[in-house]
Amino acid sequence: MSIDHHDSSSSDSTAAGTGPAPVSVWATAQAAPATQRVRGRYHPDSVKHPAKMLPAIVQHAVQAYTRPGDLVLDPMCGIGTTLVESVYLGRRAVGIEYETRWAELARANLDLAREAGMASESAVYPGDARKLPALLPPELRGRVDLVITSPPYGDSLHGHVRVRAGEGVHKTHHRYGSVLDRGNLANVGLGRLLSGFTRILSGAAEFLAPGGHVVITARPWRQHAELVNLPAHLITCGTLAGLTPVERCVALLGRLADGDLVARSSFFQRDFIVKQRRAGLPMHLIAHEDVIVLQKRDDSQKVLDLNAFQRTPQPTADPFEGTGAAPFTQHGRAA
Repeated sequence: MSIDHHDSSSSDSTAAGTGPAPVSVWATAQAAPATQRVRGRYHPDSVKHPAKMLPAIVQHAVQAYTRPGDLVLDPMCGIGTTLVESVYLGRRAVGIEYETRWAELARANLDLAREAGMASESAVYPGDARKLPALLPPELRGRVDLVITSPPYGDSLHGHVRVRAGEGVHKTHHRYGSVLDRGNLANVGLGRLLSGFTRILSGAAEFLAPGGHVVITARPWRQHAELVNLPAHLITCGTLAGLTPVERCVALLGRLADGDLVARSSFFQRDFIVKQRRAGLPMHLIAHEDVIVLQKRDDSQKVLDLNAFQRTPQPTADPFEGTGAAPFTQHGRAA
């Protein structure tokens, strides 16, 4: 399906008074995840994906950074949550998905949206998002108003739990594809993940309109007891891809109630924390997603950014030193 060009004078819906006021804390879990996925909006098999983005996170980002009719891209779209929620908000949507079964499920979910009367154009292309320029129609270059995505990370944070008497606790649906598939970024080390994600962002930047935004959600996690500060690494990936960081927010995974935060954690997440504490590692339940917001600057903005950058003392150390990540070149590939 083709995605026609839609003219828009600005992607800043807040300035136009059509979106929510800008805030750094997004209250995106007032309703439970299962409740957010309205019955009939998603195919029942959607629950099997190991890491689904909360619909409310997509809704907030789309309303904050786009206008009706704008084009939203998710280069790692999974079951299509970004696409479905975008078309329900009157935006057009296009996605890329590496795993065929999820790409087919994303199309099924978009079919449900069309059956519900959502007429906005949408499409899903199967393939490796690191080759994004070869996968998307060339006429979409410079037409995308917003990119929303999340890289695969930390299988300790994802999945489902099954409990049977006498058999203990078994975790399922927490991995992506076959662990032998090293082409899947979910099955590689941190260095290759960051390098691959930089290539994805570089390709997406070619399709972004000037002034367009990129919204990335991620969480830090523990790998062999070491904290992996993925959100900070993703900012570096974005700058290497030629994008400018403009905001860093948090999207809550718990419900705000009378000044308190009520966690919405799963059984296995609580079980994981308890076991780590017993082992002497002081861990806490994750209560939010980090939200990294970047922007594609036009030429005049780039000059201002460069002047400010040159006035600021710059670090000379490798930003990934000590993280176990492979060093980067200026093109985002591992050295």
